[in-house]
Amino acid sequence: MPWSNQGGGGGPWGGGNNGGGPWGQGGGPQGPRGPQGSPPDLEDIIRKGQDRLRRALPGGGGASPALFGVVALGLIALWAFKAVYTVQPDELGVELRFGKPKDEISEPGLHFHFWPIETVEIANISEKLINIGGGGTRNSAGLMLSGDQNIVDVQFSVAYQVANPRDYLFNVAAPDAVLQQVAESAVREVVGRRPAQDIFRDDRQGIADNVRQVAQQTMDDYSSGIVINAISIEDAAPPREVADAFDEVQRAEQDEDKFVEEANRYSNQKLGAARGEAAQVREDAAAYKDRVVKEAEGEAQRFISVYDEYAKAPDVTRKRLFLETMEKVLGDSSKVIIEQGQDSQGVVPYLPLNELMKNSSTGGDK
Repeated sequence: MPWSNQGGGGGPWGGGNNGGGPWGQGGGPQGPRGPQGSPPDLEDIIRKGQDRLRRALPGGGGASPALFGVVALGLIALWAFKAVYTVQPDELGVELRFGKPKDEISEPGLHFHFWPIETVEIANISEKLINIGGGGTRNSAGLMLSGDQNIVDVQFSVAYQVANPRDYLFNVAAPDAVLQQVAESAVREVVGRRPAQDIFRDDRQGIADNVRQVAQQTMDDYSSGIVINAISIEDAAPPREVADAFDEVQRAEQDEDKFVEEANRYSNQKLGAARGEAAQVREDAAAYKDRVVKEAEGEAQRFISVYDEYAKAPDVTRKRLFLETMEKVLGDSSKVIIEQGQDSQGVVPYLPLNELMKNSSTGGDK
């Protein structure tokens, strides 16, 4: 041994009687040294260890067939344990041969592959949910700029699942994180083209549908094997720093809408009344026109009939017209009868029965 062949026989810690090992001459424990105080022989220690190992093995440590059988059974058990794998109901497996994915997809159940030549990767295909803009990241990930230059704080969630496990496992590194970034980018793109009022209450569903289309198209371009089932906008609000000012703007817009509605209602009321009055005036004018025309036509017919009679008997007709005219004139005037002659008494008293009857009927109506 190298230690025994050193000059002085003191081993690696110095020579002979002066060195005494690391503890000095006779000052340390005597266990490691031999009977004469010399350092132990390494070959002797190894040989003693081999003897103990042989005595511990069955058959006294000889290379018996039983030992090889036990080792072979152990290796077979290890290989069988590695070669058989189980795919759960919400999972799909992809086997790899020399690190290259195979085209076959392992359905849920018990499967076998030639390990270690072949290995397997498992993908969970159950629906997953990613929340963006909530919790600790709300102050950064949810802040977006709308199309009308307003800052909005959007909280939304993405529901997705694995449609192609081969693409999901091998085409994109960390596909879940990539989906989160793509969804956030898609929301910013869609919100950036819309006014803030759409994201607040007017068209949330339309924005969510547009975001899903943009994000799905991007993930398909990456061949990620992920299908997005739905994108739900949970909340949309202005940042806390400008929430009060934004509320004032909202109240002002609501007041504006209320005043516009009241003005429209007043306008419709006045316009309806004016249209009604105009229709009444038109109807009165049409009625007056019809009455005047009918009266004129009646007068014309009366004149024609009188003229026809006059043509037949001029003297009689003239006398008749005179009497009718005098009757009409005298009928509406006060009458005073004066007796003529030598023995006349002047004004002749008479009793106007017609006027008395007219006055009595008028007084009764009152």
